[in-house]
Amino acid sequence: QELPETALLKFFRPENAPVPARPTPEQLSNLIKTSLHYPESFNHSFHQKSLCLVPVTLLLSNCSQAVVDVMIDLRHKTTSSEALEIHGSFTWLGQTQYKLQLKSQEVYSLQLKACFVHTGVYNLGTPRVFAKLVDQVTLFETSQQNSMPALIIINNI
Repeated sequence: QELPETALLKFFRPENAPVPARPTPEQLSNLIKTSLHYPESFNHSFHQKSLCLVPVTLLLSNCSQAVVDVMIDLRHKTTSSEALEIHGSFTWLGQTQYKLQLKSQEVYSLQLKACFVHTGVYNLGTPRVFAKLVDQVTLFETSQQNSMPALIIINNI
């Protein structure tokens, strides 16, 4: 039995045709680099004032060459009992969600306030950051990789 003759197929495309590059999920989860800036420890007299307010700066850096839509959600709470035992619970004061747009390589500084009612060690690394390329037609943003825990010590004086 003879094998059928095979013909070579030639694929071509014009040299100047743009190739749309679809970013990988890994690339999409690394569009925005975040870092929190705050004092390592904070002294407060809880006897004089029951609420301790600490200024925190959330720095957002667009690591891509594209314009990126960013959404920050501060409503995320640590739910594991182990984490609550170690770090305790605190509240972000003011606005709980932010939507902004960062240009290529832009760095944006967001001023936040953390509110504490007890002394202790707390993890400030709770903000969730989502991002998507502006020209990307998608229904949801990709969650950005979170950095290390951001621990702060609240002392009573």
